[in-house]
Amino acid sequence: MNPFDLKTALLAKHAQHVVLIHFPIALFMVGVLFDFLGQWTKRQSLATAAYYNFVVAAIAAVPVVVTGLLAWQWALEGQRLKGILLQHLVLGCTSAVLIWLVWWIHFRTHRKQVSLLLPTYRLPIEALGVAIVALTGHLGGFLSGVNAPG
Repeated sequence: MNPFDLKTALLAKHAQHVVLIHFPIALFMVGVLFDFLGQWTKRQSLATAAYYNFVVAAIAAVPVVVTGLLAWQWALEGQRLKGILLQHLVLGCTSAVLIWLVWWIHFRTHRKQVSLLLPTYRLPIEALGVAIVALTGHLGGFLSGVNAPG
């Protein structure tokens, strides 16, 4: 197998999901960090940076969900899921919903141009989102062999 074979890299049954997943994870977590820091320091620039991180994370989550579902259909031929793979699917969908929910909360407030008046209930939702995203990634590491024993 040639590591520079573009056809193999682009047409692998699950490779796109494994590569794409890092973008929404990083963007969402950094967005949460910026939002918490913006709330703590009352700096509008951090709130704005958080907003744009959430925008791109929400957009990037769409192809991740699609490629994850395609990987299930191609690699496992749509078999019934169980165990860690089922948990990863459920947590992955939950993660995507939380990312979109956080983006929507920020979008709704940003559209009204009152970013300093973001609802405080968003912070526990963001913290929950980070925890769910981290757990989903942890299970995904087991599935990919990165977190395998030994």
